[in-house]
Amino acid sequence: MEVSVILPSRNEEGAIIFCIKKIKNVLKKNEINGEIIVSDSSSDMTYDLIKNLDVVIVKHNKEGYGNAYLEAFPHIRGKNVIMMDADGTYDYAEIPKFLENLKHYDLVIGNRFSNPMPRNSMPFLNKYIGNPILTLILKLLYKINIKDAHSGFRAIGYDNLKKLNLAGHGMEFATEMLIEAKRNKLRITHIPINYNPRIGKSKLRPFRDGWRHLRLMLIYAPNYLFLIPGMLLFITGIFSMMFLYFGQIRFGSLILDIHPMILTSLLSFLGYQILFLGVFAKTYRSVHLGQSDKLVDIIVRSLTIEKASTIGLLVLCIGFLVNLSILIKWLKTGFGPLDIKTAILGFTLIVLGVQTIFSSFLLSILSIKK
Repeated sequence: MEVSVILPSRNEEGAIIFCIKKIKNVLKKNEINGEIIVSDSSSDMTYDLIKNLDVVIVKHNKEGYGNAYLEAFPHIRGKNVIMMDADGTYDYAEIPKFLENLKHYDLVIGNRFSNPMPRNSMPFLNKYIGNPILTLILKLLYKINIKDAHSGFRAIGYDNLKKLNLAGHGMEFATEMLIEAKRNKLRITHIPINYNPRIGKSKLRPFRDGWRHLRLMLIYAPNYLFLIPGMLLFITGIFSMMFLYFGQIRFGSLILDIHPMILTSLLSFLGYQILFLGVFAKTYRSVHLGQSDKLVDIIVRSLTIEKASTIGLLVLCIGFLVNLSILIKWLKTGFGPLDIKTAILGFTLIVLGVQTIFSSFLLSILSIKK
């Protein structure tokens, strides 16, 4: 079988018959040996309308765009897979164009913005804000040269589809597919397509679905979300704190001394914690999502829970001894003036030591494979 056309369907009773008939006509007209798989989680009359048609129906009760495809994938028989919506928005006559491009590329995405859209085919917020911004972020973070990252009209070879470790349950599935394709070095292209107003009520929730896309992109890019900001904050905080500890910063008549040192201590805490969050995220990806990472491999090999805890305990003890010396000196001077700068340094070391100890335990937990 040349192609399996998958239609994710949830309460599409107004459009499903139209879509199936159009697809069948296109396959017949172009002499394409194919099947239609309807992944249905509807609570309306959709199933009753299609149960006697010559289509493969995968009936389930899982909501979500990604779930619909994940339920359908085990039933694929075609060597190529066409993914499109069951709401009449796409031009089904363009299926042969996608199959032709699959001869030269591994993943083909339809670009809805290449041709003028009919009025009311896409909400203003999605068309001019959501899609462009999220597509730009995807391009910057992952170097994927796609102009419409959330298009639901796609084509991929079944062998290449099996290489992708797809798990997204909702609309973020579309972004995850592109990220996984890039990670697996698939050849990706986009082609112009037509886009029409949908038949029936839209299930999209712009803010919720947009956040799911953004969240997934950031989770898959812990370097940009955690490691780089954490490293900048931590280095800035530590070096500024040490500079202020041994001296002062003067801007004319303005003298920066103790009070800015409190801020640098806070920056150190934040940066250190964010750094560990990045390590946690990369470890989770490596151990539980099967995405190998050189940094995680080095940490797992060289920094055991025993070593990390020992380092943390040593830093904690140094900080404790520093503050203990201040306390003793304070008592000897009859509760005289305190050495605030040294106290800030000591408390910073105590907090960093505690963070290191408990973070090493959590890192060890995340490193446990099922």
